[in-house]
Amino acid sequence: MLVFPNAKLNLGLYVTEQRPDGFRNLESVFIPLSWTDALEVLPAATNSLTLSGIPIPGDAATNLCWRAYELLQADFDLPAVQMHLHKAVPIGAGLGGGSGDAAFALRALKELFALPLTTGQLQQYARRLGSDCAFFVENKPVFAYEKGDVFAPISLDLTGMACQVVYPNLHISTGEAYSRVATRPPRHDLRQSLAQPMPTWRDTVTNDFEDALTPHYPVLGEIKAALYAAGATYASLSGSGSAVYGLFSGLETPPSLQWPGDYQVWSGRL
Repeated sequence: MLVFPNAKLNLGLYVTEQRPDGFRNLESVFIPLSWTDALEVLPAATNSLTLSGIPIPGDAATNLCWRAYELLQADFDLPAVQMHLHKAVPIGAGLGGGSGDAAFALRALKELFALPLTTGQLQQYARRLGSDCAFFVENKPVFAYEKGDVFAPISLDLTGMACQVVYPNLHISTGEAYSRVATRPPRHDLRQSLAQPMPTWRDTVTNDFEDALTPHYPVLGEIKAALYAAGATYASLSGSGSAVYGLFSGLETPPSLQWPGDYQVWSGRL
C-alpha cells in the first residue's frame, strides 16, 4: 500500500498557558497542505523500515512511522511489515511532516489489515504519538486547542487558494521554539478574525512563535516581507517554524520569486 502523507499550515497560533503535565495549551487553525512524503507499507516475512530522501536524524527504530506500527501491533498482533518512507517535507519547519507520516502509517495499517477502528479510536492512537498527529486522521481544516490535539469544526474553505511555502534550510526544533516563546492570552479571537476578509488577517491572525523567533532568525522576517512585496494577501510563519508561507488571492499560481538555491520551496494551490 502506497500513501502520501501531507504537511499542514497553521493559520494563527497562540500559546496560551502552561499545563500541569509540562505541555502548553494553544489555539490555532490547521489546514492541509499538499506538500507530501511517500510511505509504502507491505506485509513481509520480517519487520523492516527503510528511509530515503531528506535525512531523518535519530535511530530508525524511534521513527514515528515505526512507533505507529508498534502501537497497533501491541493491541492487534499485526503480522510483520516492510515500510519505506521517502522524506520530502522539510524537518523542523513547522509543517507537521513527521506527525503526518505517523498518522498516515496508522491509517495505512488500519486499511491494510482491516482493523476495526473508528475515526475517534484512530485519533486516540495518533495522540499518543504527538500533539498534532491526530489532525491528519481526518485531514481537514479544524480549530485546534488544548495541546493542539482537540478539534472543533471551522467554516473555512481555502480550496484553490494560490500558496507558496518557503523553507530557508533552517531547522528549528520544537524544544528550542518553545523555550523562546512566552505564554499569554490570545491577542485576538482567532475564529472571528478568520471570518473576516483575508486582507484584515495581516493584523489579526498572528503566530506567537513568529514574534519569539524572528529576532533570533531575521531570515524569517525577510521571507515574510518578500512574500508581501510579491503580492501575498496574507503571510505568516507556520507552526513553530521555520517555514514561512504566503497566500495569494485572485491568482491561479503564486508569482515566480527568486530564492537562494539552498531554500526548499513549494508552490501550488491549497
